[in-house]
Amino acid sequence: MKYFKFLLALCFISMLLSCGADDDICENGEGTPGMKVSFLTFADKKVKTLDSLYVAVDYGSGKVQLGGLAKITSRVIPLRVDDSPYTDIYFRTENNGAESKVRINYSTKSVYVSPGCGIKRTYENLNSVLTTSTMAPVKGIEDGQNFIENEDKTNLYLLF
Repeated sequence: MKYFKFLLALCFISMLLSCGADDDICENGEGTPGMKVSFLTFADKKVKTLDSLYVAVDYGSGKVQLGGLAKITSRVIPLRVDDSPYTDIYFRTENNGAESKVRINYSTKSVYVSPGCGIKRTYENLNSVLTTSTMAPVKGIEDGQNFIENEDKTNLYLLF
């Protein structure tokens, strides 16, 4: 019985000592932010709602399809988190339609956030280059805010 009480007390003390703060998850958007893309009409630069938009991103090992969304005026797209100075993003308005390629050039900076989140990547000096064909849906681009610290401000405007 003595050993049982000792074992029970030892378990109780170890449970008390193992309790800690919940720092195993990223809260409040502390992780690496994505790039916010909004849509405008080509003629008069007014906000445009797209019936559908399909996005693919090349993260260094080929295109990754991010899927499509309907009835949207903006979309947040994650960029590469390796040491590459650019990310290629492909936009389509139809599932199997023609696509427009936009290369996002930037410089990166790493910032330590917390033990749970680790390192957050921020992007600076953003500039975009549109590579398109005559059938591509995106007619032009306009740069927005030229750095990414959070997902609040629009960084790129696509003209349709």
